[in-house]
Amino acid sequence: MEWERLKRRTVLLGLAGTLALALLAAFAGEAAAAPAVPSVNLSVGQANGPQDVAVTLQILALLTILTLAPGILMMTTSFVRIVVVIGFLRNALSTQNVPPNQIVVALSLFLTFYIMAPYWGQANEQGIQPYLAGQITQEEAINNVAAPLREFMFKQTRESDLALFVNLSDAERPETQEDVSTFTLIPAFIISELKTAFQLGFMIYIPFIVIDMIVASTLMSMGMMMLPPVMISLPFKILLFVMVDGWHLLIQSLIMSFK
Repeated sequence: MEWERLKRRTVLLGLAGTLALALLAAFAGEAAAAPAVPSVNLSVGQANGPQDVAVTLQILALLTILTLAPGILMMTTSFVRIVVVIGFLRNALSTQNVPPNQIVVALSLFLTFYIMAPYWGQANEQGIQPYLAGQITQEEAINNVAAPLREFMFKQTRESDLALFVNLSDAERPETQEDVSTFTLIPAFIISELKTAFQLGFMIYIPFIVIDMIVASTLMSMGMMMLPPVMISLPFKILLFVMVDGWHLLIQSLIMSFK
């Protein structure tokens, strides 16, 4: 009986191997009959004139800007304030990784797109589209694209922070906003955003700290020293946040803070 079973298994394995080989042969035949996939070749050649060198440098500059795009997005938009405030909220609730980092970043990005849409629309209408149509030069396009972003950053930047970087750069005191360099404006804008985000985070912490203090005092009065207060206060903090429609209030406050 064992010999018969072994014989049957050998026959089945042989049939399975034959079927697999037949399928591989069929796929190979179809792949050979299918049209060839076009290949892409990248080569480095010798420039024939200054114009070719200029185009090459422009391509390298564009690739560099694309690699720095995430940093530019964070430095010149509302992303910093939003992601820091949501991080403060998560820590105040003591929910550790809820919502996850991916959700926090995604929500911050979409809120950033919503807030920055009018400014990006102006940059597209005044700079990108006229340049693509050949109506303005490249330098004028860059200035027109940067103008709405500079306007947004000036609205959110404190004068003291701006004066700090102007003094550190040993530059002449600017008389108008046009005299302020973008490289001076960006760091001043970032520290102003961080200060505003920490102020909002402090206001978020207050009600949850009160709940933690009440729970901790209650547990101590009951003699329950070994029970972590966070385990008891967490449901109450989540309940409070849900009852007051916390996400609605938080997002509304964030958006209104940029008006």
